[in-house]
Amino acid sequence: MRSYLVFLVLFVVKVFARIVYRLDYRFIGDVPPNPWRGHRLVAILNHTSLYEALFAGVCPNSFLWRLARHGVVPIAKKTSDRAVVGRFYSLVAQRVVSITRERDETWSEVLRQIDPDAMVLILPEGRMKRANGLDAQGKPMTVRGGIADILETMGDGRMLLAYSGGLHHVQVPGQGLPRLFKTIRMNLEVIDIGPYREARMQEGGGPRGFRRAVAVDLEKRRDTYCPVTPESDSPERGTLTPGPSPASGRGVKSESRG
Repeated sequence: MRSYLVFLVLFVVKVFARIVYRLDYRFIGDVPPNPWRGHRLVAILNHTSLYEALFAGVCPNSFLWRLARHGVVPIAKKTSDRAVVGRFYSLVAQRVVSITRERDETWSEVLRQIDPDAMVLILPEGRMKRANGLDAQGKPMTVRGGIADILETMGDGRMLLAYSGGLHHVQVPGQGLPRLFKTIRMNLEVIDIGPYREARMQEGGGPRGFRRAVAVDLEKRRDTYCPVTPESDSPERGTLTPGPSPASGRGVKSESRG
């Protein structure tokens, strides 16, 4: 029963996003057949707003159904404790786990939820970028090591990297209602987990350097491929700079909705 409820919530968000916003997304790099299928891990980079659920607008129904049936989503305890927002985000996947900012029992619970059918959706930076381009403590937006733990836990399969163009033009953290009728941009990249994990192990010199190698690689990819604009992301973006036009990549598929 929960699967149907979660799918309904995601589908309503998808329909709303397609009606109210223009969705501009592209696949970059080598695009495999059925690029929305077979994912074990989905990571959204350049976390700027609690309204990132609007990215459901670019997803096919089969992807949303998999999230409703087998999705595992860790969310910050600060978010889950909010009355309205917390209730909403408790219904975006089959298993939603409230976590602290520490590598404690709450994070261990996320890892325990990763069974052979699970698809994990994570925000690797672990906190939102504020209007000044930094996090709430005034620090640069870096990738944390949790995603490396997940990659070590998982077997083979696909990883979908979703490079957000930023949503500060829709809603800056701390503001109220979102602005409507804006263009939401995202680039997508499909990666095989096995070769990716092996490459980062080699770069890190083994398991001890694996977490750092993953963080460095994802930050580099984020800074290259996020389709940021002065409107969608804050002018002071910290280390993030606009990447090249994705039209120059291999196997680009572009689509707009709305």
